[in-house]
Amino acid sequence: MAILDLTAHPVAAKYAVLVDVGYLYAAAGEVLLGAKERKEYRVAADELIQALQKHAETRIHGELLRIYWYDAARDRVPTVDQRVIAQLPWVKVRLGNLNARGQQKGVDAQIRSDLEALARHHAVSDTILLAGDEDMVPAVEAAQAYGVRIHLWGVEPPYGTNQAERLVWESDTVEILSADFLRDFFSRAPQPVPVPPAAPSPAQVFAGRTPAAIKPKMPAGQVTKLGPNRPRVEEVGEHVAQKWILTRGRDNIRDLLPGPILPTVIDTELLIEAEKELGHSLRPFPEARVWLRDGFWARVYREFDLGVGISSK
Repeated sequence: MAILDLTAHPVAAKYAVLVDVGYLYAAAGEVLLGAKERKEYRVAADELIQALQKHAETRIHGELLRIYWYDAARDRVPTVDQRVIAQLPWVKVRLGNLNARGQQKGVDAQIRSDLEALARHHAVSDTILLAGDEDMVPAVEAAQAYGVRIHLWGVEPPYGTNQAERLVWESDTVEILSADFLRDFFSRAPQPVPVPPAAPSPAQVFAGRTPAAIKPKMPAGQVTKLGPNRPRVEEVGEHVAQKWILTRGRDNIRDLLPGPILPTVIDTELLIEAEKELGHSLRPFPEARVWLRDGFWARVYREFDLGVGISSK
């Protein structure tokens, strides 16, 4: 089916972009890296979403309503990446459930429901659907019955096709995103770094730290500025990391590796959690933010046997 360039339409459209993330990631991971599971690769999702938005702007002359990002998570608790994506402008994250076998449940139903609702309420005149499942066909037909044009996007397959034939037939236009278009946003996941046998454990490092050992020397007559206690702040950082490992799961925390830079959203959450536990603000003390991250990473590195990750002296 030929690609229709809607920039030639004299009437401006209002459109939405609906992305089945499971299909997008799996198809791209296979064609780019030969990967079969999501844990085998990393995705620069925020940059990928921006690229998809810009590509949509070249295809449809009109106003973007929003991008719907359909993914799944264990018990619908968002992962680190999903929490970052949810902060992006014009992006609505929709989460289905991810069962113990890694299978998505409820994602297709959410896509179908939103597609039909947008059409029924005349919220859009056009919809870009990045998906491949034949289960989308009834929703596509329903949306078209309300006058909405469906523009199906797919991912270049390594061979054959990765989209249902009937879904392709029923769509108004079809476009395949090339491997080159997607290549910059996918990379192989880093392999765990082996721990040198002689490396001290975090417990040994922390045991040697005393307030006297880390207290900076002040010139004679200068008043010492009172501030947070470094060992206590590091302890709180470890505690927050431990709580997140238990509540968000090891797989989600592993997404932060290899560190030591935290996404801004997560770094802010870490600060807020720590301040709650400490009972006072750390914001006037920039060095305390560094100590907090030190403690956080020490616990994460210990969890994954990556050695001691202390960034500050």
